[in-house]
Amino acid sequence: MSFKNRLAGAVSDTTVIWRSIPLILLLGLWQYLVQVYRFGDGFIPSPVEVVQAMTEWVFGGGGRYSGTWAASLRDSAGRVICGFLVALAIGAPLGILMGSYRVAANLVDPVLQLIRPIPTVAWIPFCLIFFGIGNSAAIALVAVGAFFPIVLNAMAGARQVSPLHLRSALMLGATRFQILSRVVVPSALPSLLVGARVAIGLAWMLVVISEMVAVKSGLGYELWDAYYYNRMDVVVAAMATVGLFGFLSDLIVQRVVRRYLFWHQGTFR
Repeated sequence: MSFKNRLAGAVSDTTVIWRSIPLILLLGLWQYLVQVYRFGDGFIPSPVEVVQAMTEWVFGGGGRYSGTWAASLRDSAGRVICGFLVALAIGAPLGILMGSYRVAANLVDPVLQLIRPIPTVAWIPFCLIFFGIGNSAAIALVAVGAFFPIVLNAMAGARQVSPLHLRSALMLGATRFQILSRVVVPSALPSLLVGARVAIGLAWMLVVISEMVAVKSGLGYELWDAYYYNRMDVVVAAMATVGLFGFLSDLIVQRVVRRYLFWHQGTFR
């Protein structure tokens, strides 16, 4: 291994250590307050209790939440991925068209701006009416919430295309489709992927909400069920699972950016 690679590895290890310090201090303070001062009057579990509950939830142990973690995570992750992909498939082309053509923006943008301030959870009754209780309702709610950051960032990216690039493409005889596919879309991708990062975080939040109301499986359902049975250790374990996999999803999006947008690294560090 070269000296440069060893140095990069050492810097990376040091960064991980420094980033871990606040989390370790927070967990230590949490354990101390709960164990010594009984913070929360017994309703707030300590980190040790959460780890014990998580171990039972993942590996089994005979309780109500024994060994059901993998199935719950699979169901929730599947809904997040499906809803996110639906939002991406609709929002990205629509946003690029709105950013490229004034007519499309004039027709669609007023409707979007009227609907956008409505809280996503307000769409739950309509999701239940049209899709019933089950996967489809949860996926629809996730798609609605993830749609807006994707379409708005795609539109903003398309509007920021350099006029110099457009004039150069016209001088070279490019057609409208070629300009759209080879100039506008690549220029809009960095902004679009910022929207995708926001959307994937919203997707994990919304899947928990939908599973509390519209679905009888998944991390959100387990969280709400644990609340009814006063298993706050399982509630916190479910919250930690959602946070962890939301973080991992964001890392995956960043990896995609670094892999395919190597020419635009300044935006994604």
